[in-house]
Amino acid sequence: MKTVFFLFFCCKIQLSVQLFVQKKMQRNKKIILAVTNNLISDQRLNKVCQSLFNQGFKVCLVGAKFQRSARLEARDYQTFRLFLFFRKGPLFYAEYNLKLFFYLLFSKANVFVANDLDTLLPVYLASAFRQKKLVYDSHEYFTEVPELIGRKVRKIWLKIEQFILPRVKNSYTVCQSIANEYQRLYGIEMKVVRNFPTKEIIDSQIEIPHYLKDKKIILYQGALNVGRGVEYVIRAMQLIEDAVFLIIGDGDIRKELMQEVEDLNLQSKVIFIGKVPFNQLLEYTKLAQVGISLFEDRGLSYRFSLPNRLFDYIKAQIPVLISNLPEMQSIMNKYEIGISIEGFDNDQIVWALNEMLTNLPKRKLWQQNLEKAALEYNWENEESELFKIYLNLL
Repeated sequence: MKTVFFLFFCCKIQLSVQLFVQKKMQRNKKIILAVTNNLISDQRLNKVCQSLFNQGFKVCLVGAKFQRSARLEARDYQTFRLFLFFRKGPLFYAEYNLKLFFYLLFSKANVFVANDLDTLLPVYLASAFRQKKLVYDSHEYFTEVPELIGRKVRKIWLKIEQFILPRVKNSYTVCQSIANEYQRLYGIEMKVVRNFPTKEIIDSQIEIPHYLKDKKIILYQGALNVGRGVEYVIRAMQLIEDAVFLIIGDGDIRKELMQEVEDLNLQSKVIFIGKVPFNQLLEYTKLAQVGISLFEDRGLSYRFSLPNRLFDYIKAQIPVLISNLPEMQSIMNKYEIGISIEGFDNDQIVWALNEMLTNLPKRKLWQQNLEKAALEYNWENEESELFKIYLNLL
């Protein structure tokens, strides 16, 4: 018995030493990740960087900064924002890509990570010049987003994708459908790291606006771009009583949506919050009775969409209204957590929203299923897939 105990104790000591040495070695490995946004509301990159930092790597996240960009709060890992004069369009991408290339050219790191296609060219070139390892994290099917389909600029992004992606050995994306499509096109084996929220509940101590208190809230959070169903819900609000539609986020069509709200005289029923830092977002999400995750089938990017807002709703335990598209529907098939619809008929949306707000037996069922889904769809379960990629790489 003493011998068994001694062997167990020796094994435990050996394992502890191995883990200590591994952590120490990883602390000497630096990973630079690049993205074109201002870092403030990017939940996925914060989770990836924090997980890699906790695993023992040195981490630096590089983004963009404009003249009036909000201050970035301190994080455990390093951040750096490239100051840009141009905010959008070809000049923005040209300026950012050029500055990112020179930043990487003179930065000490072992791995360069491009997040989405709009950072891939400078990261690829810098990794080639510096002979550093390259990783590609595809947050969406970039060349299939509605904003590019039918436009000449799409051909430029396609050329970049077709030239570089077959040469990328280490890559991952947000769902299996996109991974399958890239494999079909370029013969590359993309891993899948889904964009789940953490289990952690951050106490942000925000003050909820008085006009939201004691209200039934239908919530959309995320980018305000074409094809995301927001305008259809706005029109449906004309026939929804005793509820408000809360819109959190910003994007290309915000002004058009606000104008539609004014034209329909719905200012008291549709409320725009703007962007909210990710460490405060859950406080707003928890207020809602219904979460909106609707996508029109406008290209493969939307067809295969598996947005983080869906899992944020699950974490906050609120039923969801989704489009019947493959990746989101697979979640609904496994856990009935709301209603999925085909198309955007106004009567169908009105019925679905009223059903979700008033059908108490259904809400009880959805609540039970949401609790089960939240146990599976969280970052703590998913980050092991991330570690496999970087630990094998380094």
